[in-house]
Amino acid sequence: MQVYLVGGAIRDELLGLPAPERDWVVVGATPEELQRAGYRAVGREFPVFLHPDTGEEYALARLERKTGPGYRGFETQFSPGVTLEQDLQRRDLTINAMARGLDGNLVDPYGGQRDLERRLLRHVSPAFVEDPVRVLRVARFAARLAALGFTVAPETGELMRRMVEQGEINALVPERVWREMQRALGESSPEVFFDVLQDCGALAVLLPELHWGTDERSALQRAARLSPEPSVRFAALLAGAEPAAITACCERLRVPNDFRELALLTARLHQRIADAATLDPAGVLELLETADAFRRPDRFDLLLRAVQARSGGDDNQHAALAVALVAAATVTVPREQLAPLSGLAIAAAYRAARLERLAALQSERRRS
Repeated sequence: MQVYLVGGAIRDELLGLPAPERDWVVVGATPEELQRAGYRAVGREFPVFLHPDTGEEYALARLERKTGPGYRGFETQFSPGVTLEQDLQRRDLTINAMARGLDGNLVDPYGGQRDLERRLLRHVSPAFVEDPVRVLRVARFAARLAALGFTVAPETGELMRRMVEQGEINALVPERVWREMQRALGESSPEVFFDVLQDCGALAVLLPELHWGTDERSALQRAARLSPEPSVRFAALLAGAEPAAITACCERLRVPNDFRELALLTARLHQRIADAATLDPAGVLELLETADAFRRPDRFDLLLRAVQARSGGDDNQHAALAVALVAAATVTVPREQLAPLSGLAIAAAYRAARLERLAALQSERRRS
């Protein structure tokens, strides 16, 4: 039995990046041997085991054979006779198809180290076209590694275009599209994810509601600088879309509610927030109420960041509304004034106090 560290851990090590997790491949063993050694079986579709001490994943070397359309149309074969090179060959990119033995020697049968040096995302074999998820993964890796100068190899881009033309990506289920998209939104250059999908023709198929133009690209770039939150980046990306299109996209991809709500709010309010400096106290208060800022101040902060990314405004715009919210939210009404009131009358008293405080705030700002 031989054990190898594989995939992303080797890639990140050679790039000098921290590796968040480590995956291992076991060659020359059977499931029974690993279980006798204390490993716990967890894989449903192929044999994956958890190490008894570290909890890291160990997978038996395996082959995959295409049996049907889409990313689920595979038959997995494993046996002690499957070699490390065969296991690595089924992987998507050469930079993910390297391994290191317990003796420290690097195993790189498909030129991954060379492609790291050349800053290329290149497919391992023609079998790349058999799994449509790889189109999304290449785009996501491009977004992650763009800052290091990585680009998609021309021949890999051509394969991706062919997969789109042949309808292979139509087999992707919405949950997987969203999962890869959400992860891409959290990368350092999320706009590159959409660039790559646009270049191969997949964007119009997977996200027909999205218009990918200069405004959307710039908004996403600014959002990545302003906030690490994927929900802010998603909202900035879709701020120019119609609410109906955003709703359709979110329903189709089964986007989580917090992403959907922030995106819809940004689309509806981004122009009013961008023009907030021109609003009178009543307009500011109405904006805060419409955004539900008093009940959900944390989401309001995310909204301001998304709008700032879309409009290109500076921090002063964000700070002014944040200060206005705090000022209006912390007003008090004397107890004796509230004593004879009830229901809507109490709400009206607080609203009047908030208007008064916002008017004073605007006066202070004009004098300063």
